[in-house]
Amino acid sequence: MPQPRSRSVPQRPADLQLRKQAGLPITVLTAWDALSGAVVAEAGADAVLVGDSLAMVVLGHATTLPVTLDEMLQHTRAVARGLEAARSATAGGRPLIICDLPFLSYQCSPDEAVAAAGRVLKETAAAAVKLEGAEPETVAVIDRLVRAGIPVMGHLGLTPQSVHRLGYRRQAGDPVSQNRLRRQALALEAAGCFALVLEHIPGELATELSGRLAIPVIGIGAGDACDGQVRVTADLLGLTLHQPPFSPPLLDGRGLAVEALRGWIRAQRTPTTPAAPSAPHC
Repeated sequence: MPQPRSRSVPQRPADLQLRKQAGLPITVLTAWDALSGAVVAEAGADAVLVGDSLAMVVLGHATTLPVTLDEMLQHTRAVARGLEAARSATAGGRPLIICDLPFLSYQCSPDEAVAAAGRVLKETAAAAVKLEGAEPETVAVIDRLVRAGIPVMGHLGLTPQSVHRLGYRRQAGDPVSQNRLRRQALALEAAGCFALVLEHIPGELATELSGRLAIPVIGIGAGDACDGQVRVTADLLGLTLHQPPFSPPLLDGRGLAVEALRGWIRAQRTPTTPAAPSAPHC
């Protein structure tokens, strides 16, 4: 059985497939700047996703839609610098970097999609892109990207770029939509995706697809039996104002940070009594 490459060198998209073949779980965390990139790298994540969720986590937007390709490129470069700093500090390998293609950077035409994804690979250290959906037009774009030598991770289920059509509710809850998702997953694999994210769908369906597909299935809110899991790091650390139901925080990071800073502010505002002069020695 082939084994994943050593963590002493940067990972390739194909390494995730080797992990699946070896029966090894895959861990993916998001990052959005040098600080978060260094943290998730030091934690030992197999891959780092510079997700368009940074539109909400970092830039304060209500959805992922407003973030631009230039902003994604800037944040991906910052994450890469954080990964390099972590590698220097720990002498470990750099995780695979995957960058989300933002809304309208790939939906308009295959040519525009190749140009956008090409910029990601040319201007950052990312080795792959992720895009959402599996409509015929999207599958054609993925096929074009893969044939151009650009590794693509797919994303089905709850797709945040379709928020105005699908909302943030759980997807594939009935037999008709489940069959459609099965067909879409097979189409993405056939188009050449190296991995597939399934978000907020029934765990039984995700488990079935993990066994059926040769490519890794990475779940988020899709049960525990996928080939791997991806999470928004800010959610796990309890930093976001609104936690998704399928990603409970591991700690109250926001509360801890606020309390620590309040303590510092209180200390700065508390008058200090000057020390009394010491009595002269006789």
